Amino acid sequence: MTENPKPVLRFAPSPTGFLHIGGARTALFNWLYARHTGGKFLLRIEDTDRERSTPEAVAAIFNGMTWMGLDWDGEPTFQFARAERHREVAEQLLAQGRAYRCYATPQELEQMRTEQKAKGLSVRYDGRWRDRSPGPEQANMPFVVRIKGPQTGETVVHDVVQGTVRWSNDQLDDMVLLRSDGNPTYMLAVVVDDFDMSVTHVIRGADHLNNAARQLQIIQAMGWSIPVYGHVPLIHGADGAKLSKRHGALAVEAYRDMGYLPEAMRNYLLRLGWSHGDEEIIPTEKAIDWFNLDGIGRSAARFDLKKLDSLNAHYMRDMYDGALADEAVALANRVHPGRTFDEVRRARLTAAMPLLKPRAKTLVELLEKADFLFTDGAPPADKAAQAALTGEAKLLLPKLAAALDGSDWDTASLEARARAFAEAEGVKLGDIAQPLRAALTGRTASPPVFDVMAVLGREESLTRIRAQGE
Repeated sequence: MTENPKPVLRFAPSPTGFLHIGGARTALFNWLYARHTGGKFLLRIEDTDRERSTPEAVAAIFNGMTWMGLDWDGEPTFQFARAERHREVAEQLLAQGRAYRCYATPQELEQMRTEQKAKGLSVRYDGRWRDRSPGPEQANMPFVVRIKGPQTGETVVHDVVQGTVRWSNDQLDDMVLLRSDGNPTYMLAVVVDDFDMSVTHVIRGADHLNNAARQLQIIQAMGWSIPVYGHVPLIHGADGAKLSKRHGALAVEAYRDMGYLPEAMRNYLLRLGWSHGDEEIIPTEKAIDWFNLDGIGRSAARFDLKKLDSLNAHYMRDMYDGALADEAVALANRVHPGRTFDEVRRARLTAAMPLLKPRAKTLVELLEKADFLFTDGAPPADKAAQAALTGEAKLLLPKLAAALDGSDWDTASLEARARAFAEAEGVKLGDIAQPLRAALTGRTASPPVFDVMAVLGREESLTRIRAQGE
């Protein structure tokens, strides 16, 4: 491997499914370290499993990464397209005597495994073709290419997260490099790609730790430089069990459509296994400045949607009103493509943000609370609002509309005029405020009613109020 003045990291998902939370966190850690050090962050699509790899999954990975704001350097690499290069390395190992052809048939290997199990031995390839030359009977017979791994001593991985991890070489069998159809295995492809891409740091899930021992044997056989390894503990559910869909192990795009902001997702995933003192709110700029591999913990992190909700609420409150309105409209366009947002509706939504932001944890909640802004005229009333619009209320509302029409159209003036109206009618302010809210929003729960009127404007507010008296 050539020397690099700056670290080179990669995220290498398999396009056999969508980009899930665990993969997104791995990508984030690699991206942050690359940006922190001024290095490179590369994207490699490991699509050697042709039966399970799909264009839809590739697109979902790109979309998830883009939404998360994890930009990569250069063009993505597709592993399958490099199969000839992988075969070239296998042939090189054969020529150097560091690999060999194995002609064992599937039936022979199955019998070997059966006998090993019967004897209580570990099931592993027994090296039967390791020092054996093929004879005439092997002519034109299928074979695989296996690495000739060391049989004594240890394979040692020095891991910046897990510490020093050792494997006894007599427990590591000679793994397959090329299958009988000539296609390279995942293990070989990963090592060759990392070398050719000048990868200096391999940061990935702890479920790949055993792979590191296997891959290290190829690296050493080729005389290549060993990358820095860091195997990050997996994410568990809040109950400590392996993360599953019931815990929230969904595609990253699902969280986007559940109304979470990418800034909040980055902050939350960062804190799932990495820490900086007691800091909980870590904006991306600070994350880039602070991130190091020493901060990655060894214990499995626990996924907790309540914490994500809390973080998302924080980032929503901190976001500029116009930018948050843009995010909300983009979500609504994805989830409700039939809904239109003309200039008037967008202006209402932006103006209402100071009222809506403190009352919502997600963009979905915000849009639900803002629903009354997107209609012209009286909005549909839910059951509670219908109950509030009593006969007496419907008699008062047109009178109230007339009283308010002469007011300045700001919150304080509207409230003062409404109080004066209530006093003149001999009723409490609350007796008219709830029907007023129902008329304006179609609900009995909303931001403060006079703020709502200020956002809707004079004409729209009076139209809605008068509609209840007809």
